[in-house]
Amino acid sequence: MRLDNRKNDELREIKFTHNFTKHALGSVLVEFGDTKVICTASVDLKKPKWMAEDDERGWVTAEYSLLPSATNTRCRRERDKVSGRTHEIQRLIGRSLRACVDLKKMPKMTITIDADVIQADGGTRTASICGGYLALKDAIEKLIASGDLVESPIIEPIAAISIGIIDDEIKLDLNYEEDSNAQVDSNVILTKSGKIVDFQTTSEGEPYEYEKMIELFAIAKAGIDKIISLY
Repeated sequence: MRLDNRKNDELREIKFTHNFTKHALGSVLVEFGDTKVICTASVDLKKPKWMAEDDERGWVTAEYSLLPSATNTRCRRERDKVSGRTHEIQRLIGRSLRACVDLKKMPKMTITIDADVIQADGGTRTASICGGYLALKDAIEKLIASGDLVESPIIEPIAAISIGIIDDEIKLDLNYEEDSNAQVDSNVILTKSGKIVDFQTTSEGEPYEYEKMIELFAIAKAGIDKIISLY
């Protein structure tokens, strides 16, 4: 058993609260244990300026922010320039969400997902992807109802989870303390049908065996299936 009495392959308590804010077209408070992230979807009825004039696709992008009081010591706001970590995470969120939509079905439209971490206890990027997907889905449903979209561009749901090896045991959905002490740290992002969007795995010490990686991935996939069943 772990410090919070979970089994090694057990997720933290997960909760999704839809319509969490008033003005965003889609907004979800996502909670993975003590990690809490507000995910909102904003819509601009034009494509990004960098897109070619004859490119009829739309676009999905993301911004990520760790609010100052989200951790046990205050982190500074990134006002003028985002850190390398923040840039990496928001690129990951945007890339993951684009993988589950057909951009040609949302022509000349930009949807921005904002993921604001209000409390961090590990797995903020994976929680942001899950909440971001639901905020995106809610926004798309409203765009269809308003007539701004003819059909849903969503191909299939997507979800993400953290997993690692601690004291030679595979543990799913790591909190901060577990993540800080992991021998292997991984993030897995899959579609509902099991297609891989991203599989980041890093050994923090000695290399680990291929067979262990396959076992780790299988446990992560089972966890993702459970998350998607909560959508």
